Amino acid sequence: MGQKVRPTGFRTGIMRPWRSTWYANKQDYAELLLEDAKIRKFIATFLTDKKARQPQRPAIADIRIERTRERVTIHVSSGRVGAIIGKKGEKIDKLTKALEKLTRRHIEVKTIEVTRPEIDAQLIAEDIAEQLEKRASFRRTMKQAMQRAMEGGAKGVKLQLSGRLGGAEMARCEKGMEGSIPLSTLRCKVEYGFTEASTPQGNIGIKVWVNQGDYLGEMLDPTDASAAGTQKRRPRRGGPGGGGGGR
Repeated sequence: MGQKVRPTGFRTGIMRPWRSTWYANKQDYAELLLEDAKIRKFIATFLTDKKARQPQRPAIADIRIERTRERVTIHVSSGRVGAIIGKKGEKIDKLTKALEKLTRRHIEVKTIEVTRPEIDAQLIAEDIAEQLEKRASFRRTMKQAMQRAMEGGAKGVKLQLSGRLGGAEMARCEKGMEGSIPLSTLRCKVEYGFTEASTPQGNIGIKVWVNQGDYLGEMLDPTDASAAGTQKRRPRRGGPGGGGGGR
């Protein structure tokens, strides 16, 4: 049995910030923690377009929650900000009112656009799930997702699909990987995404790891540094017993 650690939880508080930023005493902590989970689940459900023939996913990359005494500020990162805001901000206003009714607090929703969705792990997982729900081939979908991520500038990408793939009677696990994914290196910016695709045969779990480079930046290779710092010694013109000059 393998012992695996979630990359985001492994790096939280060391190389990446917390998803919820607030402070509470012992009496209120559990209640606010459950409320954060309710808010995240409610936003994902509310923004899913159920009226469409094929329900379109909201493509939410991350939801960050900040709390003060007066209000709760929710930052929603998405690759489709226009779909969240709606025409003249109608959809985001409805979302804010629904959240206020759910939590009975003053809510402020802010949207953040993901500039490079092709290397965001959660958005890659959402895109794969959307394709599988449209009955696309899982092998082709995995290959295309990995190619887009590598072309977008990722150092490495790893995919894992689990379930009744291709409508098979027995569930199985399929993996795909390109580049390098150093999961134990803390300074390596490894993003992790997970979602489930609802198919007629059952749910398919999708896990995505994306190596986006180094938190500390590219460091000079020690071999290059030694080569640059040392100069080749010039051979002596006249060694012992070597040829002397003429008279």
